[in-house]
Parts: sequence; structure tokens; C-alpha cells
Amino acid sequence: MSNISDKAIVSLKASIGNNVSIGPFSIIEDDVNIADNAQVYSNVLIHSGTSLAKGVRVFHSAIIGNEPQDLKFTGEKTTVEVGENTVIREFATISRGTKARNKTVIGSDCYVMSYVHIPHDSIIGNHVILSNAINMGGHVVIDDWAIIGGMVGIHQFVHIGAHCFIAFSARVTMDVPPYILAGGAPLGYKGLNVVGLKRRGFTDEQIKNIKNTYNLIYGPEYNISDAIKAVKDTVEMTEEVKTIISFIEQSERGIIRK
Repeated sequence: MSNISDKAIVSLKASIGNNVSIGPFSIIEDDVNIADNAQVYSNVLIHSGTSLAKGVRVFHSAIIGNEPQDLKFTGEKTTVEVGENTVIREFATISRGTKARNKTVIGSDCYVMSYVHIPHDSIIGNHVILSNAINMGGHVVIDDWAIIGGMVGIHQFVHIGAHCFIAFSARVTMDVPPYILAGGAPLGYKGLNVVGLKRRGFTDEQIKNIKNTYNLIYGPEYNISDAIKAVKDTVEMTEEVKTIISFIEQSERGIIRK
């Protein structure tokens, strides 16, 4: 049985699971799916095409599934998907997709803090932390376990790799490879996210191979293409090293420099 305030407006065409709570003055439109054990606090607006998985919590005055801020949008039917146990804090906004990707996706176990804006067609992985007042352009991809500091600005189409940490108030205009610390202006490589990697259970040997890879990529001896060749020739091809190489080779914006 769900607990829905009599002051909330919930469409009869919305699908509401078991043990869902919806606070006063929240509005749930048609074609919204809210799974079991989700909590929607007061003054939340959830637009058509939004799906919240089990255990999602949405705090006061957040807006999910609003029309994308894209002049190319022509009213096509698109969606927002939010994974299990993700938390969306006060005044965060999440726009639905456009015809480019048709959906905006936030993974499971993410923490989206207050005043974060997640725009159209963005893909946020699992266990991602987005700190207060992050703003980003459309089509951004952030991989699993990344942590982004407060008040960071992220350019459209940027790709941020898994397990990286981006410092407070950074301006991200190029892709950020996995496993690293990034900070400064312009944003640059500041070493490995060793603390984060150890918390995630990476071994000393895994971290050593990652470090050896980045010593070549960000060292003075090589440009990027030659550094990749050197990595393939001299570093053990673990899954982490393969992930780094694949990320760099597929980067469309280029990676941040040192």
C-alpha cells in the first residue's frame, strides 16, 4: 500500500508501485512509472515519460522529465530513466532526451545533490556522485563511480571516465580518462584517484599498472598516439589498462592534458 498525500496531484494514467510515498503539492503526470519503495517528497514535479526504479528518493522541489533545453527539440516522445536507490536532492532538474538518443539515463545508487542540472540525452552510470550546483550541457556521459565536485561546469558531449574525481569549480571541456584526479584551470591531470580506487577494492598491483600507463600518457616523452603504442608495448594489458586505452582511442573531444 502506498502513502500519497491528499494534497498531491497524481494522474490516473501514472503507474505507482507498492509502498510508495508522495508528499503534498507534488505533481505526477501521465505516463510516469514509480516503482516499489520510492519516496517523492513535497513540491516535486515528475513529467510524462519518467521512470523511477525501486527505492529512488526525490527531495523537495526537484523536477524530473521536463522538456529539454534544446532548440532542435520538436516535441518528440522521449524519456528519463532513474535506476534503483538513486537519491535526487532539492531543486535538481533532469531533462528528458531528444531524438538524438531518445532518453536521459541515471544509473543505480547515484547521489544527485541540490541544484544539479542533468540535461537531455546524458548518460550517468552507477554509483556516481554529483555534488551541489553542477551544470552540464547535453549528451554528457559519466561512467560508474565517478565523483564530481560542486559547482563544476561540464561542456556538452564530454565523456568522464569511471572512478575519476573532478575538483570543485572545475570547467570540463575535454574528456577525462578513468581512474584519475583532475583539477585546476585549465582542467588537468593531477595523478591517480588512489583513495577512491582503494575504497573500491583495487589491489596495489592494479593501481601500479594504472600508474605506469598514465606515466607514459602524461609523461614528456610522447604525444598521445605514441604514448598509446608505448603502453601496449611495455605495460601489462590488464582490464584497467585496456579500459584506459579504449577510452582514449574512442575520445571525440580529446583528453585533458597535464
